[in-house]
Parts: sequence; C-alpha cells; structure tokens
Amino acid sequence: MRIVIVGAGLVAANAVEELRRRGHDDSIEVFGVEPHLPYNRPPLSKEYLLGKADEASIFVHDQQWYADASVDLHLGTRVTSIDLDRRRIRAGIEDVGYDRLLVCTGANPRRLRDADDHAGAVAYLRTLQDSRALRARLRPGARILVVGAGWIGLEVAAAARMAGAKVTVVEHADLPLLGVLGPEVATVFADLHRSHGVDLRLGVNITSFTTSEQGRRTSVVRLDDCSEVVADLVVVGIGVSPNDELARAAGLRVENGILVDERLETSDPHVFAAGDVANQRHPVLERRIRVEHWDTAIEQGKAAARSMLGDSEPYTRLPYFFTDQYDLGMEYVGNIGPDGYDEVIVRGDRNARFTAFWLKNGRVLAGMHVNDWDAIDQIRSIVGTTVAPDLLRDESNDLAAVSVRS
Repeated sequence: MRIVIVGAGLVAANAVEELRRRGHDDSIEVFGVEPHLPYNRPPLSKEYLLGKADEASIFVHDQQWYADASVDLHLGTRVTSIDLDRRRIRAGIEDVGYDRLLVCTGANPRRLRDADDHAGAVAYLRTLQDSRALRARLRPGARILVVGAGWIGLEVAAAARMAGAKVTVVEHADLPLLGVLGPEVATVFADLHRSHGVDLRLGVNITSFTTSEQGRRTSVVRLDDCSEVVADLVVVGIGVSPNDELARAAGLRVENGILVDERLETSDPHVFAAGDVANQRHPVLERRIRVEHWDTAIEQGKAAARSMLGDSEPYTRLPYFFTDQYDLGMEYVGNIGPDGYDEVIVRGDRNARFTAFWLKNGRVLAGMHVNDWDAIDQIRSIVGTTVAPDLLRDESNDLAAVSVRS
C-alpha cells in the first residue's frame, strides 16, 4: 500500500514513525514546501528564539533516520494538485500515485495588510527562517511592537524583554488571552508582562502605520486612543489560517480546515488529514474542533497513521498546550468551546503557583496549572468529567482525591 504525505512537519514525522512501528513496509513519500527536515515549532517562540537551544535540537529526526526508515523525502517541493479519482498528486512535473494520502499542510499566519504595505520592518513567526530572522533583531534597546496578545505574541514579547529590548504589545481585547482564559485567569498574564516591563496597550485598535522621516524602516503606529508607538520592528501575531486550499481545489469538504471524522478520515475514504489543517468531529467534545498545537500534531499524526492502516479507533485525545514566559510555565488541557463556561475555580496562589478549572453545569471543560509540574496528569483525568464544584473549591482535597471521586 503506497502512502503519500503532503506536508513535512511534525504530523508527517510522527505519522511515518508510527507507520513503520506498526509494520507498514511499503512505499512512503513525504512532500514539504520548506527545505528543512520535519521539526518542532514550539522552540521557535521559546528556547530557540531565546538563544537557549541550537538549531539541530529542533528537528524530530536526522536525515539518516529517514534513510534507514526507507522514507522518500521531497523537501522544498510544493504539491500543486490532488486528483481524487485517479488517486494521484502532482508536484512540479511529477505525478505520484497513492493508495492512502495524508494531508497535513498546516497553517499560515494571518497577514496584517496595512502593516505589510505601510510599516517599516515587519515580522511574522511561523517557520525556522522566521525565527532565525527575528532572533537576530531581539537585542538590547531595540523597540519592538507586538500586535496581538495571544500565545505567540506574548512568547515573543517575553523573549524580546529577556533580550533587553523595549517591548510594547497592542491588543484590541481588554486583556491578553481573554478569549482563551477569561478575565479570571487572563489578568495573571497581564500582570506578569507588566511586571517585566512590557508596555501593554489593551482595549485599543491600530488606526495607521507609517514610517518615520528619520528612518525608512522605523514604524510610527497610531492607535485609536490618540497615542502612537514608534518601533524598529513590528511583530504581527494575530492568529493563523489553515492551509486548506489544496484540499478545497481537489473537492474535499472544507470549512475552517479540512473536515474529518473521528478517525481523521476526510470526505474521501482514501484521504486523511491531521494537525493544524484538520477540523475534526471530536467524539468526546461532541463538536468540531481545529487545534493548532504541538501535542495535537504529534498525536494526530500517529492516529492518522493507524487509521490509514485500517484501525477503527477514534481520536479522542483532548487538546493540550503549554507556554513558557519568563519564570512562568503553564500547561492546559481541554477546550471551553463556543458555549462558554459558568464558573472558574482557582486553587493556590495566582502570583506563584496555582491550578484552575473551567466548569459548565458541573462538567469540567478545561484545566490548567501554573508552575505546578506534578499536577498535569491529575488535571487531565479531571477534565471532561462532572464534579461537585465544592469538591474542587476545597483545597484541603488534593487533586488526586478529586480525580478519583469525579
């Protein structure tokens, strides 16, 4: 059975590993637009951007591993079409047939066109090349403006401050991460960045970008509160969009990503999708969800491999992500969803070490910890269950006891 993988990122690396581990000994071909071997993206806004990790450490496997696994890598190669009827893809002048196809084309940063057209130096962070270029610009005294106070924006802000840069963050919401964490926990991240010298401009919008007369690459950014920010570099972090154009053109069902079922199968039974581009009907959450995080790329890559080999088990793992900012480390499991929550229970000291849980009608939708590294397994066992809220509120009940009784 010939397997072709379109996209040479973390999903592909883990899918290949699982296929070979499961005994698939037929052809595997991987096509990727970037010239690099599959790599981990989290270090691009964390350890690598901070200069704490070398480039070699971010790659999942070295070149020899793929050779030993008899995987044909086509790097720096764009797949331009998928023919579902003939079960073939086109890459350049080459047509390649498949029996099973995995599409893991990821996502790209949303562009801020006014910045691209009118600002001076503008950066986005998605690829290794992006991180290399940004790392070189984070130096003492540099004036960095970050647009967007999401995870990427805040991690870049932290890295820039730790490099000695002067950092301003502009966010239209009243708090950073407000849509993810709600006001009960989002204030922790606002206080964290202010305590490290970040100028947070919250609840404001950008009205214009221009360049200063003193330097063509220096930006003057005007806000709707009549203030302005002068920056040597504008870093835009306003989310990503799934790279689903190839699937759409082929005739696969697409809506905010490629629509897949519980097994990550698309509307064509020979084609599967995973990672940032996959919009899954999640059997535990009982709704569709598209997740843009490292853990999902790893685990969906493995699950898609098993599904392509005929496994009928659904992908049930709950979304997980983590962040490191200054001396704060956080892990989060679950997903609040469009219906929101009716209560947040915080246990511990918000200024040092704590856990938090988001509940709706007694059901735990999500949980997280800050600097409580022994808690994540217990949090994972609690999320998705129905608990008596008083059981969680009472901090004399440790999380292990709650997880047993939930």
